[in-house]
Amino acid sequence: MNGTEAKIEIFKPFGEAFELMKKILFQPFNLGKWCVIGFAAFLTGHFAGGGFNFPTRFGNFQPNRANQNINIPEDWKPWMPFVIAGLGLFVFIFIIVIMWLRSRGTFIFTDCIVRNRGAIAEPWREYRKEGNSYFLFALAIGFGAIVVFGLIGLGIFGVLVAISRTSGLPTTPAAAIFFVLLFIAWICIAIFFGVVSYFMAPVMYIHRCRAVDAFRRVGRLIWHNLGVFVLFCLFSIVLLLAMIVIGGIVTCATCCLAALPYVGTVVLLPVFVCLRSFGLLFIRQFGPDYDVWATLPQPKAPPLPA
Repeated sequence: MNGTEAKIEIFKPFGEAFELMKKILFQPFNLGKWCVIGFAAFLTGHFAGGGFNFPTRFGNFQPNRANQNINIPEDWKPWMPFVIAGLGLFVFIFIIVIMWLRSRGTFIFTDCIVRNRGAIAEPWREYRKEGNSYFLFALAIGFGAIVVFGLIGLGIFGVLVAISRTSGLPTTPAAAIFFVLLFIAWICIAIFFGVVSYFMAPVMYIHRCRAVDAFRRVGRLIWHNLGVFVLFCLFSIVLLLAMIVIGGIVTCATCCLAALPYVGTVVLLPVFVCLRSFGLLFIRQFGPDYDVWATLPQPKAPPLPA
């Protein structure tokens, strides 16, 4: 970064994010604006307060209950494959829709923070192309990862089975080690793509570019500043754990109201705004190309007196 890497800080952007959160939500306090920004955060996937589990009776299942047979009427059995397939298709479509809304909502939430406003319709239309590109990229990466890791797992598993049948050697230890390594590789790749995608949205917001172009920009940035981004990830993990604790406390204090979708988002909105602002303020340290506030129109200078 042309000698500017030493200037990149971790804690200072978090302090600035806290002050920005207070300015957006409390100076002055506006309930309508709060609810609108809360809905934008809700679209990004912040559905409710975390860290709390509802008590249920499912933990008290007796073994004899689990072993009871479910009686299905004979007339229904021919339709069961279609019902199962329909449910599977519904779940698949639901996940796709949630991913699409989350991608579009990411730009809306970013715009609310950058422009210090509560707006949904205007940024929804303005960043339609960027949001759809972001969605298609995430969809392609997700399906690609599942296919690649699935094929690798099946291939190695088939090789181990073939070796076991021909030589008679036990393959359980080797299979266990392989799947552990495969899981670790999955986690590492998921973290990498998670960090890259987290900063792709600000880059797309600034340059109005496609997701692939933003991926290249952020990928190069992380590669040339790997140590700084590792520290950012570690600090983000601490913040995530703190958010879970805060979510659990708030959920208990509000008699589980914060566990409800959107309601919990509104209640915990200062946390979500602060965390998102932290990411935006962190990446802006790398120059104007990564500064979302650089996109704001600058006030024109007053005309000179005649």
